[in-house]
Amino acid sequence: MRLMASYDLMETLRTTNQWLGASAQAMGAYPAAALMPNPALQWLAAWGEVTERSFSRMATKPDWGITTVVGEDGRDHLVDIDIEVNKAFGDLVHFKVQGREEMPRKVLLVAPMSGHYATLLRSTVISLLPDCELYITDWHNARDIPVSEGKFDVEDYTLYLVEFMKHLGPDIHVIAVCQPAPLTLAATAYLAQDDPKAQPRSLTLIGGPINPDAAPTDVTDFGRSVTMGQLEHSMIQRVGFKYKGVGRKVYPGLLQLSSFISMNAETHATAFSDQINRAAKGEASDHDRHNKFYDEYLAVMDMTAEFYLSTVDRIFKGLEIAKNEFVVAGKKVDIGQITNVAVKAVEGEKDDISAPGQCVAALDLCTGLPDSKKAFHLEPGAGHYGIFAGKSWRNNIRPLVLDFIDENAG
Repeated sequence: MRLMASYDLMETLRTTNQWLGASAQAMGAYPAAALMPNPALQWLAAWGEVTERSFSRMATKPDWGITTVVGEDGRDHLVDIDIEVNKAFGDLVHFKVQGREEMPRKVLLVAPMSGHYATLLRSTVISLLPDCELYITDWHNARDIPVSEGKFDVEDYTLYLVEFMKHLGPDIHVIAVCQPAPLTLAATAYLAQDDPKAQPRSLTLIGGPINPDAAPTDVTDFGRSVTMGQLEHSMIQRVGFKYKGVGRKVYPGLLQLSSFISMNAETHATAFSDQINRAAKGEASDHDRHNKFYDEYLAVMDMTAEFYLSTVDRIFKGLEIAKNEFVVAGKKVDIGQITNVAVKAVEGEKDDISAPGQCVAALDLCTGLPDSKKAFHLEPGAGHYGIFAGKSWRNNIRPLVLDFIDENAG
């Protein structure tokens, strides 16, 4: 019950702050308040507006918000977001463009399961959709998955990717962003051993911790500084009675969010203070830069305890991918068995999550792959977010990735 009480306490604090924000906003909106113009009341209403919006977003999965795409004919085409494969812990989603012939570039975008929804890659999807037949992994919030569905750890995650790749066929090109990079590499190696004809044509790994020890960061330092017992005791909770996954052990999204914010607390505090002042002056808008970023950033999801703990234990502490010792369903996965899948690693010079050196380690593990099938790009001045969704991605990295796909289209 201790674990469940902790989860419900966090949810109670969230809803309380949401209520306080809504109440303050309502008080500032009373018609009587307009009879006595007072900057303090305006500031109170602005604080309430920003606070209510922020805490309500923490419990809401963002919408993709992608309705149309411009085709080669210059016309807007409607986009249907269809579930191609439905599974308990995640779906394979297809962005199907109406009235457009299937694009020759068939791309599977592997989204992270590290506390945020797949919609974190919305801008990445928007940038690729005009040129690709695009699919994405859409992972589910663990709090909404009944305990009866069983466990979900790094091996299950890898097997999900194997199933998705087999479903899409061997003419796909896979792009893995951040957290899933090592497991996507393992899934490709699994196919190389188990079903070579089902391997993708190319694999692009963007800012992923293939070898976390290659370049230490705050993330890797934290993983080394705590024992697995300490981690389980302090980070794992049971889903409360409010959700379908009641009783399931999870690493709560709210806990992950507090960790994210604490890493740059001063920056976030300034951003929210500035937004409150803009709202008080009437300068804030529903889709301004602040709201556009934080509506997504604050929307967090729970991870299963097994996935979180096995990621820390096996990927960061045990370095099973980096040492080529990863085992899936009792079968050792040999990355050296990848012999005809072109592999590209992309890193950002100023990435403080997966520092330069961590992702490019994948190329050394691909001992069976000729140098002509390997590629690497280090983006100058780019941080972690910029290499898959920012200006660096749009202007530099995306064209390079598309060229890499075309070069290895078979």
